[in-house]
Amino acid sequence: MRTLVALVLAASSWPALAALNIFACTPEWASLANEIGGERASIFSATNALQDAHHVEARPSLIARARRADLVVCTGAQLEIGWLPLVLTQSGNPNIQFGERGYFEAASAARMIEVPQRVDRAMGDVHPAGNPHLHLDPLNISRVAKALAARMSVLDAQDATYYIGRELDFQKRWREATARWEREAKPLQGLPLVVYHRDLSYLLAWLGMREVGTLEPKPGVPPTTSHLAGILETLRVTPAKAIVIAAYEDPKAAQWLAERTGLPVVTLPYTVGGDDQATDLFTLYDDTINRLLKVSP
Repeated sequence: MRTLVALVLAASSWPALAALNIFACTPEWASLANEIGGERASIFSATNALQDAHHVEARPSLIARARRADLVVCTGAQLEIGWLPLVLTQSGNPNIQFGERGYFEAASAARMIEVPQRVDRAMGDVHPAGNPHLHLDPLNISRVAKALAARMSVLDAQDATYYIGRELDFQKRWREATARWEREAKPLQGLPLVVYHRDLSYLLAWLGMREVGTLEPKPGVPPTTSHLAGILETLRVTPAKAIVIAAYEDPKAAQWLAERTGLPVVTLPYTVGGDDQATDLFTLYDDTINRLLKVSP
C-alpha cells in the first residue's frame, strides 16, 4: 500500500511539471498509467485496493480531482456506474465526459468474457457488456496499454514519442513476465476453487483453474446461510482445494465455509496495493500466482 500511495500522488495538488493530469478509477489503471506516462504524468487513483470499485462515494474531493484532470482512465463495462457519472457531471470538466477524448475505458480495448445473453434485476448485479474485472488477464493488460498510450499521445502530442516508447518497453517486459507466469503456473491447471464474487473469472480462465462454487448466491448479493449450506453439499460431490477471496471482500463467509470443510482460505491482492507484495502490476501477478501455488497439489 505504501508504494501505491506514493505512485498515486495523493497530495493536495498536481505537480506543475506534469503534462497530463490523470484520474484513474482503480489502482491497476493508475499503475498502468504510470508505466506509460512516467514523469510526464501525474496520477491519482480514486480508490484503493481495499475498496469495492462497484460501491464508491462520489465525494467532493473526487469531484475536485476530476475537475482538474486531462484524462480519466476507468474500467468501464458499468463497473463504476454507481458513482463515476456523478463525479464527471459535477466536475464541470467538459473534456473528460463520456465520449470525449479525455475519457478512456479499459473495457473498450479488452476482450470481454461472461457477456450475458439477457439481463434482468433478478439475476443480481450482472453487467450487460460482460465481466468488468478484466485486469487479471495479462493479455487484456497488454491490449489496454497499447490503447492507453495512443490516447495519451493524442492528448499530449508533443510527448507522443515518449509515451509510445515507454509503452513498447512495457510490452517487452510484460511479454517476458507473462511467459514466466504461465510456466510457473502450470501446476494450477484444473485447480478447483470456491470464489466469493466473479471478480477472478479472467484469472481462472487464463490459468485453466475451475470454479466449483461462488459464495455470493447472485452477483452483488451477500452470502446467505442457506446458500453456503448448498455449497457444502456441492463440495461433498465436487471437492475444492481452497476458498479464494479478494483483499477487499468480507472474509466471514469464507471462514464459515472453511471451518466446516477444512479448506484453506486464500486472500489474493486482486489489484495493486492489495497487500505489501503487490506494489505494481508485475508484482501483483507475482504475488497472486505464488499464493495460489501454495494450495496446488
